[in-house]
Amino acid sequence: MSKGILARKVGMTQIFDELGNRISVTVVDVSGNVVIEKKSVHGKAGYSAVKLGFGDVHKHEKEGTEPIWRLAKPRVGVFLKAGIEAPRRHVIEIRLPESDLDQYEVGKELTAEFFSAGEWVDVVGTSKGSGFSGVMKRHNFRGAKASHGAHEVYRHGGSIGTSATPSRVMPGKKMAGQHGNARVTIQNLRIFRVLADDNALIIRGAIPGPNGGVVTIKTAVKKTVA
Repeated sequence: MSKGILARKVGMTQIFDELGNRISVTVVDVSGNVVIEKKSVHGKAGYSAVKLGFGDVHKHEKEGTEPIWRLAKPRVGVFLKAGIEAPRRHVIEIRLPESDLDQYEVGKELTAEFFSAGEWVDVVGTSKGSGFSGVMKRHNFRGAKASHGAHEVYRHGGSIGTSATPSRVMPGKKMAGQHGNARVTIQNLRIFRVLADDNALIIRGAIPGPNGGVVTIKTAVKKTVA
């Protein structure tokens, strides 16, 4: 059965099992998930999916005026249509088989118990950005030699062109540029423990993004044998 949920990365820690082995884990907070809409193959959309909302939105209150949500009115209207009083900051759509839509109910909040310990999941997030980076940091180039007349080219990428034919830089050449800040999917991670009281999940291993970043947790596409 396929399913998905949004979460906020709290941070990494370590847990020791009954044999004394140290296990690196990541804690994610899943509180605030709400089902906004379900789309069916037989409906107007023509495909099956579920739309989820996550993250609090600040309500602007000023004396003498009506309190308003700090969110665009069309986006607030999406939640009002679904019967949800408080809108959410983040909205995402997850494709699911038609048979798996029954586990979702519009207007219902999802908790950590939506998943169970031992399930295999894929985690999608945005990696940490390093800004404009050189070829050594971005592509692991070894750099130029620092002897025999080398002059201020120690971290350069070297020649990037070709000979007289075709006399141009080929597409896809590894050069300096934006590093990180990209959509990353880590597959086949296992849920180590479900913290129902804290509405959080403990996932074995590392997931993309900084602490506080929003990630999507979905049932693993490639099942891994334990």
